[in-house]
Amino acid sequence: MNFTKTLPLLPDTEKSRNKILTISELTRRIRGSLEQEFFHIWVVGEVSNLKRPTSGHVYLTLKDADAQLQAVMFRSVANGVKFEVRDGIEVFAFGSVTVYEARGQYQLIIERIEPKGIGALQLAFLQLRERLGKEGLFDPSHKKPLPLLPKKIAIVTSLTGAAVRDILNVINRRFARVEILIYPVKVQGEGAAREIAQAISDLNAFPDIDVMIVGRGGGSLEDLWAFNEEIVARSIYASRVPVISAVGHEIDVTISDLVADKRALTPTEAGELVVPRYDQIKDSMGKIRTRLIQALYNKILLTRSRLLRIKNSFPFKRPFDKVLRLQQELDEIIQRLVTTGKHTVELERERLFGFANRLDSVSPLKVLKRGYSITTNIENDKPIKSIEGLTVGQRLKTRFFHGGIVSSVVELLK
Repeated sequence: MNFTKTLPLLPDTEKSRNKILTISELTRRIRGSLEQEFFHIWVVGEVSNLKRPTSGHVYLTLKDADAQLQAVMFRSVANGVKFEVRDGIEVFAFGSVTVYEARGQYQLIIERIEPKGIGALQLAFLQLRERLGKEGLFDPSHKKPLPLLPKKIAIVTSLTGAAVRDILNVINRRFARVEILIYPVKVQGEGAAREIAQAISDLNAFPDIDVMIVGRGGGSLEDLWAFNEEIVARSIYASRVPVISAVGHEIDVTISDLVADKRALTPTEAGELVVPRYDQIKDSMGKIRTRLIQALYNKILLTRSRLLRIKNSFPFKRPFDKVLRLQQELDEIIQRLVTTGKHTVELERERLFGFANRLDSVSPLKVLKRGYSITTNIENDKPIKSIEGLTVGQRLKTRFFHGGIVSSVVELLK
């Protein structure tokens, strides 16, 4: 028996053929449906597969334990994110779901992103603090000392804020005899960080600025954010002029506070740190003057006492006694030299007599004195020891103890 499975035939009517969609048409319909249904929603997930191509866009995957969602942040949004988005952190992402038609893949277009469990600005602050700390921007060995009494002070802040008035009031009250240069900048909002950094750089071109105050009054973390920007931190670090950071209130700590050579808890304290009190300086100078006068007076008394001791001393009263004692010592030395010289001469004389006696004992004259004589060749005065070389008629010279004779050879005897 043959069993044949009959498949249902597709309807082949004009109406059903009109419902056939291209892939592009279907994708567009799905996209429209998704964009209408999932418009401006918040999602939470962990960041993975983060990519940052040269275009400036950021591509990432948001995932949880059971699913994952492709997402993209276009450059205009990514440039405004304060903290560093990286793999492994959990975030809240706000945006709309759409379909990337080229791959038929749905994805989330992120318009806003925040870290889960901590504010975006706070996380950005912690990330930047960690990175700059590893680079050594907070190293105490790099911090420059503040001048004791500056002649010219620069202030980088807003002209409309209370901070500049507080700083000026404190400086004028404590020590009004200094020159102050104010460089007005924006201290919050877009472009504020760049203005502050540029101001610090410009003021370093002035040769006569001794110290610089950079800061503003209090505010929220968002208001103070310009002083947490990396561009401001690096500008402070590169400054050859010592920088005092005076941002917000005592509880506010910014990146500029950590990089600066000195942190002021408030702008008012910055004015107290930058100059001493005139009355205290005047009082200190008076005390130093008194100590100098007393020290000079004591020095005079000590010198006078030493001079009096010298005046009343025995050598000063009889100055030639020393010369006379030295002359006496010289006479004793001369006497010792004479005695030693005489003794040495006697010893050498005895040695000389000994040498003379030994020479006399071996002298040829002693032999001649006993009756012997010496015969030499008359031509070269060499002694003749044998007849060899002599000839008859050869003239010879003979020496006796007293005198001598000249003779000639008559006969040779062998």
